[in-house]
Amino acid sequence: MQANIEAFRLPRYREIPDVGLYLEQTVQYINSYLAPLGCMEITASMVSNYVKKGLLPRPVKKRYTAAQIASLFFIAIGKNVLSMEAIGRLLAMQRAAGSEGAAYDAFCTGQEEMLRGVFAHQAEPAQPATSATPATPAPAAAAENQQILRSVMLAVAHIIYLSDCFAKMQPPENGAG
Repeated sequence: MQANIEAFRLPRYREIPDVGLYLEQTVQYINSYLAPLGCMEITASMVSNYVKKGLLPRPVKKRYTAAQIASLFFIAIGKNVLSMEAIGRLLAMQRAAGSEGAAYDAFCTGQEEMLRGVFAHQAEPAQPATSATPATPAPAAAAENQQILRSVMLAVAHIIYLSDCFAKMQPPENGAG
């Protein structure tokens, strides 16, 4: 999986189709990007449940927008380490912070860097780039939110790494105790 992780890249916000995808197209699109991770997949019924729970706005004319698809990428990745309630809070926090596209792109870059760092056995993976510039420190709440998001990305990277390690392990022989 190391090669998959090195090549892994999530689509940036401007690359997500903005024509509106139907539910099955949306699921296929997201799963095609997440397939290299080996342990993340969403289904049409999951997406419908996320809409029912209010994590996503209802699709317009049964089509999902780029903003909804970006949120679905975050949900699909985050659900491996967070409750739906926590994911809802993070999505609300991100929406309140401003530019959804910039926040999503920062998440993509950060998750990719975390995965590469964990798979390369770095003691402390690189700090993902943030929207705050070094000359203007982020307010305390924004810094806390960034740390929460960083922790989610790191936890996801470790879950994927551990899943890969266990998948490579050979099962114990019969009779071994």
